[in-house]
Amino acid sequence: MRAVIRTEKLGKVYRSGFFRFPFTGLKDLDLEVPLGSTFGFIGPNGAGKTTLTHLLSGDISASSGELWLKGQSVTGWPHHRLSLNGLGRSYQKTNVFLALSVWDNLMLAAQSRGARVPFHPMAWLSLAAKQQAVRERAEKAMVMAGLGAYQSWVAANLNHGAQRQLEIAMVLATEPEVLLLDEPLAGMGAAEAETMVALLQQLKQGHAMLLVEHDMDAVFALADVLTVMVNGTVIATGTPQDIRADAKVQAAYLGEASA
Repeated sequence: MRAVIRTEKLGKVYRSGFFRFPFTGLKDLDLEVPLGSTFGFIGPNGAGKTTLTHLLSGDISASSGELWLKGQSVTGWPHHRLSLNGLGRSYQKTNVFLALSVWDNLMLAAQSRGARVPFHPMAWLSLAAKQQAVRERAEKAMVMAGLGAYQSWVAANLNHGAQRQLEIAMVLATEPEVLLLDEPLAGMGAAEAETMVALLQQLKQGHAMLLVEHDMDAVFALADVLTVMVNGTVIATGTPQDIRADAKVQAAYLGEASA
């Protein structure tokens, strides 16, 4: 099956301090993710997972290597251009408009697909209300994320789990083919995490999903393929069963928890 998102020798070197000493954030990542597959990335803090998500979403530029999206080279493209071409990203910290309703949040996200004027919430909402296609995208995303009962709620009044669902719904409203999810279960309790895992299971069909997550139970349940990273380098890639049994992974990260 053709990869929806692919990298070849993708790397990032940071330089810091007075003498600009180099520090490797990511080294020579090769990746191919087909539609309908979920790839999970795990590793200790500082492993390179955040650098990877920033590179794939266009939030930072690569020092080396290539990135392809739907067969097209997109190396160096900024975030908004990648978003318009089918890549949607959620962030570690919830990123919604707290003063607006769930519906207005979704309308803004759906409007971003075809916006032709600079961003201004009220102007965009006014434009969105006149466009049937925008309303349909917002409605579809709301239903997919299970937020229909909260349509009129102000986002600030939602619990943490529902706010995270809203952020996922806003990503869905842009109609992405690739979902890049950065710790979607962060800060959740058990019940909220269970709801989010069920939502992500539903989204596997029809999307290529890249998942960075510290909740090991969730990532092992969701991922078809797992990549383990340490110090910016991939040390193992395989099925969840292969990763659990990998001695290098146990020594570097999973430890006794996977025994």
